[in-house]
Amino acid sequence: MPKTPDELFAFLSALGIGVTTRQHPPLYTVAESQALRGEISGRHTKNLFLKDKKDNFFLVTVGEDTQVDLKSIHQLIGAASRVSFGNPEKLMDYLGVVPGAVTAFGVINDEGGQVKAILDEELMSHDIVNGHPLVNTATTSIAPGDLVRFMRATGHDPAILKVGQ
Repeated sequence: MPKTPDELFAFLSALGIGVTTRQHPPLYTVAESQALRGEISGRHTKNLFLKDKKDNFFLVTVGEDTQVDLKSIHQLIGAASRVSFGNPEKLMDYLGVVPGAVTAFGVINDEGGQVKAILDEELMSHDIVNGHPLVNTATTSIAPGDLVRFMRATGHDPAILKVGQ
């Protein structure tokens, strides 16, 4: 069973990582989440769950308005071929989330290390990074260094790359 938001928060707390979380109506797209601007400070994210032809999976986390060239990103992230979006079944299997709730925090559910985590360099230059805490009815704010520490504690060593255009 995928972890719950409460289990995520307990994991973060055990690591000594402080976060703040704000509840809100379900948000399925970046456009919908932009209605909250001004209410939640920090850099908001969008997350791409990608796969290559050899079924290697990638979670790419960038700023919400960052342009990503899906035709060439495979060269940057080490994919075996051009990438496409992973299907909802694999998204649930590996990250324990549904479309509309994809988040960097999902790596907590990837106990087998099937997904390579990529964080955009520009995103990591902000004081606060925001993402869904495994559900799209809340937004959790975390320091970028703490996000990296969290990912490493889950067995994922995120690559920090200049992904955005």
